[in-house]
Amino acid sequence: MYSFQNVSKGPLQNINLSIETGEKVIIFGPSGAGKSTLLHLFNRLQDPDSGEILFNGKSLSSYHIPNLRTQAGLVMQAPHLFPGTVLENIKYGPSLRGKWREKEAEELLSYVQLPAEYKNRDVNHLSGGEQQRVSLARTLANKPDVLLLDEPTSALDQHTIEEIEEVLECLIQENQLTMIMVTHNLRQAKRLGDKGLFLSEGEILESGPISTMLQNPTTESLQSFLA
Repeated sequence: MYSFQNVSKGPLQNINLSIETGEKVIIFGPSGAGKSTLLHLFNRLQDPDSGEILFNGKSLSSYHIPNLRTQAGLVMQAPHLFPGTVLENIKYGPSLRGKWREKEAEELLSYVQLPAEYKNRDVNHLSGGEQQRVSLARTLANKPDVLLLDEPTSALDQHTIEEIEEVLECLIQENQLTMIMVTHNLRQAKRLGDKGLFLSEGEILESGPISTMLQNPTTESLQSFLA
């Protein structure tokens, strides 16, 4: 699905990686390592200074950015919802392309475990966890193949984190999504991911099954990070 070939951008230097369809990838490492920069390269929120990124065998630079971002949807740490109702938020992307069907509203809310009557609520009257669920629903409305997650639960309390994780697990399984997630929460990484990328000082220093990496790190850098 994705192939990075000698990609450099900002703090990132000569990144080489591949991600297959259906993988659940966790990007983790110390602050300033370039984790968010790497995530933003997947849907051209940023473009590399050098190297090439392939998506489904085609150069990422050849994709029309709005089309790419429907295929690779990004959910940020803060929901960044538009002023207005829940319905106005979740229908926005498909409506621009003339692909919105009204019955989808309740389906999407059901996916993220919100009651159907929430569709007419003002987003400013929702809790932080509810707003993040609406953000997920808005991304899912575009029917993405890839879900990009940038610390989506870091601003939430533990109970809400557990609820959002449950929603994510169900969404990924039911929709057969590829997930690429940045998180500082290593328990979350182990629960949600199957592949890990440990990033430090702009380089991928270790990669592999996330549970193995966390239990038996092979590099001194990861050992020190986990200590």
